[in-house]
Amino acid sequence: MINKIQKVLKKYWGYDSFLPLQREAMQSAGTNHDSLVVLPTGGGKSLCYQAPAVTMEGMAIVVSPLISLMKDQVDSLNECGIPAARIDSTQNALEQRDICAQIRNNQLKLLYVSPERLIGGNFLSFLTRAHISMIAIDEAHCVSMWGHDFRPEYHKLSLLKQTFPNIAVHAYTATATEQVRMDIIARLTLDNPTVLIGSFDRPNLTYKFQRRDNLIDQLTEIIDRHQDESGIIYRISRKDVEETCQKLCKKGYRAAPYHAGMEDNKRQKNQDAFIKEKVDIIVATIAFGMGIDKSNVRYVIHAGMPKSLENYQQESGRAGRDGLEAECHLIYSGNDFHIWSFIMQDMEARAKKIAMDKLNHMFQICSGITCRHQAILSYFDQSLDKDNCGACDVCLGEVDTLDDAQIISQKILSNILRLDQHYGAEYNALVLTGSRDMRILENRHDQLSTYGLLSETPKKVVRDWIGQLTAQGCIKPAGEYNVLNVAEPGWDVLRGKSTPRLLKPAKKKKTTVTKSSSAGSESWQGVDRALFEILRILRRDTASSKGIPAYLVFGDTSLRDMARLRPTTPENFLQVHGVGEQKHKQYGKIFMKAITRHCQANNLEMNVI
Repeated sequence: MINKIQKVLKKYWGYDSFLPLQREAMQSAGTNHDSLVVLPTGGGKSLCYQAPAVTMEGMAIVVSPLISLMKDQVDSLNECGIPAARIDSTQNALEQRDICAQIRNNQLKLLYVSPERLIGGNFLSFLTRAHISMIAIDEAHCVSMWGHDFRPEYHKLSLLKQTFPNIAVHAYTATATEQVRMDIIARLTLDNPTVLIGSFDRPNLTYKFQRRDNLIDQLTEIIDRHQDESGIIYRISRKDVEETCQKLCKKGYRAAPYHAGMEDNKRQKNQDAFIKEKVDIIVATIAFGMGIDKSNVRYVIHAGMPKSLENYQQESGRAGRDGLEAECHLIYSGNDFHIWSFIMQDMEARAKKIAMDKLNHMFQICSGITCRHQAILSYFDQSLDKDNCGACDVCLGEVDTLDDAQIISQKILSNILRLDQHYGAEYNALVLTGSRDMRILENRHDQLSTYGLLSETPKKVVRDWIGQLTAQGCIKPAGEYNVLNVAEPGWDVLRGKSTPRLLKPAKKKKTTVTKSSSAGSESWQGVDRALFEILRILRRDTASSKGIPAYLVFGDTSLRDMARLRPTTPENFLQVHGVGEQKHKQYGKIFMKAITRHCQANNLEMNVI
């Protein structure tokens, strides 16, 4: 089975090797044994069922939650020469009848369908008459109430084991705690499944967290490092999306908005423009991105705190899906916590508690001072195998700790006690910085001994320190309004028995970071930058003429390999990473012609294999 799969990987996708756990996942899929596969975004989950499906007799059913996800996957498979189709609400009756005829005639290897379409009506009954090879459930965390994107319709997928008792069911997700994993197995009634859990670490991603200050300046500093490259900016509200996008466009950036309040055709148009590289930046709410298979997103910015670490892991994971270097920035403020709390207030009691626990954990990580990679891994019960990740603001030394952290912490904790532990973080910061706010004067809190103890420090810095003490367990927010209480570790600080860590911004000169000096420069080793840019434009124009996303022609990894190896013969072009027989047949001539022209014009050696 594995030998067959290896041949298929090379023939259709141009891959010579497996990513971590892919071999085991494909072995399980190819031998008709239930499985649960948890791999990070960019870990190659789709291939885990696509490659075995090509080698097996019959057609694989792939359950997917979004039309955009299905369309991307089917287009990608068709580009590789694999017969695949989808059935969804955007298709007319004639198109759907044609696909049903292909199913009856055993002409498809993979069929993508939503859970609603699969379970509703007579479609499931129709499929019982087809030759089914296996069933794959993508975004399987949607089945669990403990997951970050619970969808009730996923619960009905337990019918699949009843309807197809002899067909293996395989569940795939990028984010799942142990609780979610157990829930997936139970809800889908998987039979003694093989459980494969990959590392949640994405070493090619550099994580950087910072307090929100002058947001547009913070955004443009990041964007300017990625000229002509694709990036996603997430905002919490629709209004913020529109305002941020307008400001960026006024500054000359190619940006487009995306949120659920837009008309469907406008939203789809903007998404297509981003995917086809007609715009560089999409500014969006979290409505954007689930299942978008764009591999060459070089940065993701959260200009607002996500509501859970699972959300952050999935959304930031849309950067660098091709395995090349990418940046993930989280620009947050304390008000983000209150916005999400307000949004969650009408949730059912049990669901609200789950959501608030996740939100609190997310805020603690934002305010924390541990390695960002380690903080994410710890949440999923994993650990980093080194002391310094070399790919986050903490480990890169871009943050620093205060020398007098104990004294400052004692002032903050004392103020909480002087206020009888009845006020929240914002009010405490106002008192400590000596604010003349009317509430403080009316409450006579300007008479407290702790009033103005940190008057020479900006309020936002004090507010940040309160968050860091909360993250370290010294302060515990309580009640509906998150009033601050001193926790046991905080009493140890007050007694001088322990010293927490408080951050201060590292004092460093602002430098213009170029692509060549950015993280992950090793992936550029030996690459002819001028040739890469020529090939990138050729890819964009080729894709535009076919009406497909540019990354479906070739990914950035393939283009860099071409610009490194400079192949001008069919044999050598097939050695490029990600070039299979179908891609070579479709695009080999025009890309080799461009490579030959560039090498001859610049007297460069060709076929550096």
